[in-house]
Amino acid sequence: MARFLFPRWSNKVLPFTIFFVLGPLGTAALGALWYYGSPKHMEVGYQPVQPVPYSHKLHAGDLGIDCRYCHTTVEQSAFSQVPPTETCMNCHSKVRTESLKLQPVRESFATGQPIPWVRVHNLPDYAFFDHSAHMAAGVGCKSCHGRVDQMIEVIVSQPISMAWCIECHRDPRAHVRDLSKTTVTNMDWEPSAEQLAASGPVKATNGREVAPPVHCSGCHR
Repeated sequence: MARFLFPRWSNKVLPFTIFFVLGPLGTAALGALWYYGSPKHMEVGYQPVQPVPYSHKLHAGDLGIDCRYCHTTVEQSAFSQVPPTETCMNCHSKVRTESLKLQPVRESFATGQPIPWVRVHNLPDYAFFDHSAHMAAGVGCKSCHGRVDQMIEVIVSQPISMAWCIECHRDPRAHVRDLSKTTVTNMDWEPSAEQLAASGPVKATNGREVAPPVHCSGCHR
């Protein structure tokens, strides 16, 4: 069988093929990855299955339990803790004590082993977010976590990306509350028309501006 040799002119065709054919396809692929690989498309809607079917709609919505009853560190610490089993047993030592759905809670309380809750909102290690600073400025739970009081199972409702944070910090009027009149855990709160129409820097009740620069701890230590 005769050996096939590419003609010499094919050496000039190859660069044009790469530039005009593979180039646009590669650019389109990178563009699609950049857009659809963002938190807006990859994280919003994330709803993990938890070891215990805890309903925020029942507890925070129907029963009206304040977020801070379970997430006790949210006003004093950078992080909002997952409540220990003892918090659950404050009520469930007397309420629905025979429920099969609560069996993992009773076992956790008896053995001292924590319930393996699955984390829903997870920031990258290089990003630092301070819950207490935002709450002190009047930014409520609803702004980042959505209407948790209507969620049977918690779902990621906001992208929680750097661009999303910067957008709020540039103009936080739709999220900053008057702490003298309302609480940051009130899920029914909406900004007034006057608040949205106001101009100039937004002030917290302590007189400070509530839109400090957004940064990540990896670059600005």
